[in-house]
Amino acid sequence: MTQRILLLGSGELGKELVIALQRLGQYVIAVDHYANAPAMQVAHAFEVCNMLDGQALDAVVKKYNPDIIVPEIEAIRTERFFDYEAQGILVVPSARAANITMNRKAIRNLAAETLQLKTAAYLYADTIEAFKQAVNQIGLPCVVKPLMSSSGKGQSVLRDISLIEDVWNYAMEGSRGDYKEVIVEAFIPFDFEITLLTLTQKQGPTLCCAPIGHRQERGDYQESWQPCAISNDLLKTAEAMAKKVTQALGGAGIWGVEFFICKNEVYFSELSPRPHDTGMVTLAHTQFLNEFELHARAILGYPVPEIPLLQNGASAVILAQKDGGAVSFKGIEKVFSETGCDVRVFNKPFTRPYRRMGVVLCSGNAPVTELTEQAKRLASDIRLEYQ
Repeated sequence: MTQRILLLGSGELGKELVIALQRLGQYVIAVDHYANAPAMQVAHAFEVCNMLDGQALDAVVKKYNPDIIVPEIEAIRTERFFDYEAQGILVVPSARAANITMNRKAIRNLAAETLQLKTAAYLYADTIEAFKQAVNQIGLPCVVKPLMSSSGKGQSVLRDISLIEDVWNYAMEGSRGDYKEVIVEAFIPFDFEITLLTLTQKQGPTLCCAPIGHRQERGDYQESWQPCAISNDLLKTAEAMAKKVTQALGGAGIWGVEFFICKNEVYFSELSPRPHDTGMVTLAHTQFLNEFELHARAILGYPVPEIPLLQNGASAVILAQKDGGAVSFKGIEKVFSETGCDVRVFNKPFTRPYRRMGVVLCSGNAPVTELTEQAKRLASDIRLEYQ
């Protein structure tokens, strides 16, 4: 049965989700605050809208009368979701889950206080004075994040107390929506980070994909690899935590649950109720269904009995270095000249420093360390030329 699906946020992750939904016969309307966003280029229809404007968002929902609303970014007036649910529209994974997970304060309180999951020590601050007190109490180094942001915007590690005002201002500049508040976290000297893509279903068991390792800079992922080497005991602990928090939130879909692994400890870090950027490695055919296909099936209520790992894989991002307009890619032929390697061009209409413009994917039977280095090398060989 064809359903009308309103996708709120039309970046590269949304683009892959639109493709997955269309392959299952669905009708998708892509929405974002700028024209010609990646998902708009493959959707049946699109709308340019400031989703932080509640009235504008209401108008789009009224215009298209969707059966399902799928949020793909944080910059949305998510409190409107409760009204949409009351109208009989399915919000993915649910209005409650979307509201909690879009706000770092709400999800941290749920994880640490309600569910008693192990997290870094943390405090909140909504003024520069409260921020200085929080930093003094947590200690240096500490991690500072806006309560509302995405893709690393406004995030930093404060190591030098003389930079405290700069870090506060940077967090405020990167904050989305009406929230002008930060979370100050103790810095965990982790051995590595993982993302557990966790699938909740309308009917059927909650499933976890093979763990994905990743490296971040400026709060944004640079490379990811699957599977990530981790002891069975630590993996079981992380899976249990992922299932506990997603069950508490409710609803069906894919979740990107992030953890720090430090010696023999697992720390819950963050959670996204949608496909995760580090999960782009699944586009390298590492598992039977990639994260977008899993999300599409869960949204539509189709069963997924298991998620078998098929091969090793790695991804590395292609970044812009400056502000500009549309770009062309030079050097893609080098990627295609190597076995098991592929590239996705996001076709974004403009660039800014460190904006993700594409991703290189490598897969095969080689160790993930080798595949990751291969993906990094090939990504670095691709040049962006401004048109």
